[in-house]
Amino acid sequence: MLNPSNRIVITGCGLAAPNASNLAEFRAKLIAGRSEIETLDLRYFGQAPAGVCHFPETKYRKNKENRKGTRAGCIGVYCAHEALADAGLAPLADFYDPARVGIYTGLTEHGTVETENEVHAISQYNYDTRYWTHHHNPRTVLNNPAGEITMSLHVTGPHYSIGAACAAGNASLIQAAQMLRLGEVDMALAGGLSEAVGSFGIFASFKAQNALAEADDPKKASRPFDIARNGIVISEGGCIFVVETLAKARQRGAKIYGEIAGYAINSDATDFVLPNPVRQAECMRLALARAGLAPEEISLINTHATGTKQGDIAECMAIRAVFPNCPTTSINNTKSIIGHAMGAAGALELAGNLPAFTDGIIHPTINISEIDPECALDNLITGTAREGAEVTAILNNSFGMMGINSTLIVRKYVET
Repeated sequence: MLNPSNRIVITGCGLAAPNASNLAEFRAKLIAGRSEIETLDLRYFGQAPAGVCHFPETKYRKNKENRKGTRAGCIGVYCAHEALADAGLAPLADFYDPARVGIYTGLTEHGTVETENEVHAISQYNYDTRYWTHHHNPRTVLNNPAGEITMSLHVTGPHYSIGAACAAGNASLIQAAQMLRLGEVDMALAGGLSEAVGSFGIFASFKAQNALAEADDPKKASRPFDIARNGIVISEGGCIFVVETLAKARQRGAKIYGEIAGYAINSDATDFVLPNPVRQAECMRLALARAGLAPEEISLINTHATGTKQGDIAECMAIRAVFPNCPTTSINNTKSIIGHAMGAAGALELAGNLPAFTDGIIHPTINISEIDPECALDNLITGTAREGAEVTAILNNSFGMMGINSTLIVRKYVET
């Protein structure tokens, strides 16, 4: 058995999702299959379905600070404060030395929104760069959102962002676990952030790839595994977790959402965009091996599936290869409800499923009218939630462009 100092647990969660601004609300809407995807009208692009967060943006800092910073930073500051409050760690300095706290934020995109806005602003002045904002550089450096969190919380330990495409949410938690085990920090705030809906360029690029979802009803646009799926619903969002050693969590009597049991990150090394199911399967197998778990011991797989034809099929191929005979392993998809929150996706999807350890409910995959035969997975929960499930281990998949794959396994914490 691992020493409690080497066992890593999640003890707090703060989030902003396209349908909720706290975990309880988020969980309730996921169980109900309630999507709040809306139609967004973007400069230069036009209308598209999108997941937009509505949360109290001035709860922890003033409008002036939000205007000076970034949308990702605004979301990150809110989520970090909420996570600490949820973990019973506010004020933080009463429990941890701020110099021994690490902040690790996973990002897909950053700086795109700010640059597009600033180019548009100077276009009103005949592109005269004398009107270019002096805030551009600090807004667009990759460590910006993590840095904004440090300033809001007065944390003086290490901070940086993990650029791992749509695998970034998982990657940030993996980084936190590794830094805690190395003794580099005593506590970490880790998760993912996305401000993608502010960028017309991101929408235009997915449109150019024929990978942007369309539907008459925006709430039905995100439909992974459905035969009629036609692409991704772009969402913004954020989710930050408090991550500690079990020893520290026990010492302060913290509630524990779950224990990080295993993880893996690998690379396809085959294509800029197209996924490789063989490498995805290898990633899941490595995470299982590190967790010391057999495939049949996984209670729930939260799929990455985004609603693209090839992406969904590749992941289903990988899951079938790793879980060939696992009748008690349920499968669901969170993006069908909230869209694809890019760098925040993995963290938000994990957060939405963690309460299954205690409530025994597996939230459904929605918007499947007719399953694609190539995506017909055994025990895929569709339409309505499954109640009365015994959930002891969750496997969370997050894959991204440039062929980066991540799998994170979180186990139900049992007092030993």
